[in-house]
Amino acid sequence: MSFRPERLAEAIKKEISDLLRDELKDPRIGFVSITSVEVSKDLRYAAVYASVFGEPDQQKASIEALQKAQGFIRGELGGRIRLRYTPEITFKLDHSISHGTKILALIEEVKEKGGGQNE
Repeated sequence: MSFRPERLAEAIKKEISDLLRDELKDPRIGFVSITSVEVSKDLRYAAVYASVFGEPDQQKASIEALQKAQGFIRGELGGRIRLRYTPEITFKLDHSISHGTKILALIEEVKEKGGGQNE
């Protein structure tokens, strides 16, 4: 079993995060953070999961802007990470952070209503 896909996924995550912070200046890309990257076993494809802060229409616009910039991002990755083949990148919206925030808000609401009287 090889750990290469996992190492490549972490390298891609770091480099794309750096690109978003330093080089991509598209105003449609809002507050985006890369949460995870999944690389196929043959290292040809990478699914990049991004969490976008904002309303659903802002999230959709940010993911669409990232999809349009994927050629630039892939080219930059090719120069930064030395591989025989730079993986094809697809961006996917990650709802896990907003889902976790919603669950925490519900827990706090239950505590305020007296559900947590055993404390």
